[in-house]
Amino acid sequence: MAQRLNRVAVVEEDRCKPKKCGQECKRNCPVVKIGKHCIEVGPKSKSALISEELCIGCGICVKKCPFGAITIINLPKDLDRDTTHRFGPNSFKLHRLTVPRPGQVLGLVGINGIGKSTALNILAGVIKPNLGRFNNPPDWHEVLAYFHGSELQNYFKCMVEDNLKPIMKPQVEIIHKNRNSFRGIVGQLLDRKDERGMKDQLCNELQLSEIIDREVAKLSGGELQRVGIAAAALQSAEIYMFDEPSSYLDVRQRLNAARVIMSLLRTNSYVIVVEHDLSVLDYMSDYVCCLYGKPGAYGVVTLPFSVREGVNIFLAGFIPTENLRFRDESLTFKIADAQEDAEIKTYQQYKYPTMSKTIGNFKLTVMEGEFTDSQIVVMLGENGTGKTTFIRMLAGVEKPDTLDGVDIEVPEFYVSYKPQKIELTYQGTVRQFLHEKIRDSYTHPQFVSDVMKPLKMEQLIDQEVQHLSCGQQQRVAICVCLGKIFT
Repeated sequence: MAQRLNRVAVVEEDRCKPKKCGQECKRNCPVVKIGKHCIEVGPKSKSALISEELCIGCGICVKKCPFGAITIINLPKDLDRDTTHRFGPNSFKLHRLTVPRPGQVLGLVGINGIGKSTALNILAGVIKPNLGRFNNPPDWHEVLAYFHGSELQNYFKCMVEDNLKPIMKPQVEIIHKNRNSFRGIVGQLLDRKDERGMKDQLCNELQLSEIIDREVAKLSGGELQRVGIAAAALQSAEIYMFDEPSSYLDVRQRLNAARVIMSLLRTNSYVIVVEHDLSVLDYMSDYVCCLYGKPGAYGVVTLPFSVREGVNIFLAGFIPTENLRFRDESLTFKIADAQEDAEIKTYQQYKYPTMSKTIGNFKLTVMEGEFTDSQIVVMLGENGTGKTTFIRMLAGVEKPDTLDGVDIEVPEFYVSYKPQKIELTYQGTVRQFLHEKIRDSYTHPQFVSDVMKPLKMEQLIDQEVQHLSCGQQQRVAICVCLGKIFT
């Protein structure tokens, strides 16, 4: 008898609308047609319920769903026995779990929506692993028995006995959403958190002295990031967790933050970091675990590798120890050949004049320059040195200072500008938003293949803009920015 394949069926509740469709998934399911309850949709159901035990993986329901709310995935062999946590029926589940080691920095790397934050929350004790039994979750005795013989058993045992105190620095977007709940100024917040008597030292290392008297609710993304790292590092704990500590920081600030995180290591302390910047991950990690799977459906934590092996596995998309390829293509960094001057001259050239901009005590001076439509120009510099101000002047959003009473004329460029912070307040779906902003572009075949598909916009097209995560809003904003200049 052939071995049955393990499958995961995911139904996105935000996209599943059984009252607005003809329940095509249920009507066309071959298992339902022979009298079995593979797909059930009750009169009061908010979404369809798919039985993974009865599902044969035909994929008809995936193709027939008008809202693209269903995903059916065949899991790798024997993976279902390693389920660590599942949030509910037809929802995301995490397989396996990383093993932290005292006195070493564990780095986690993987794409968004793959379970990195879920793994952190489990290791922090915020989520108790249910081993996939969301209807009848196990108690801690069963969880410890499940991890018997592994380092995780001792880790969770100490946590249950309250011998380990975890501290987590969440993603800066989460801090940004909740920053209005923080009362007072930065100095007062750090004073409340300072259990190690290192406030002055960390303020100097993380360049917080200049904002020590500012209100927390008015900080920028990079400032919130550094304050969050300082607040976590000032507390006395055995487990320190940092979720994406380098986002919104420039190169120098990233290195400073990495040094602060590495300074937390002790023989009896654990440090776990989720990081997308591979150079920072390489710099501060002692070993690495990769996460792979299907975003929003399932995630798998690999065995620990050395930093070099882990980074190379993530880039290659292939795990040699499991003989498993989790990505069709490898991530490579290609260096374009330098173009001949004669060839560059054939492109349209744009020039901008010498100009300056004064904002409070800050003054930006821009020397005249030029660029062509064949170039990708990168501006590199520390936060607060005027990169955004320069872009806003080129875009016509900011006007440069007058020179001897004469206005500086900046050529009128046709600019599509995406700012750093994205706070979309549009009421409606992503499809309606794109139709309003870039009606001619988002349906063009070339734009679909070059922009929509790489950004995976089809997964978001029928979701409400207000319900999108920070990363999803970024993808929508990039799509709109590129769509405005698409010809």
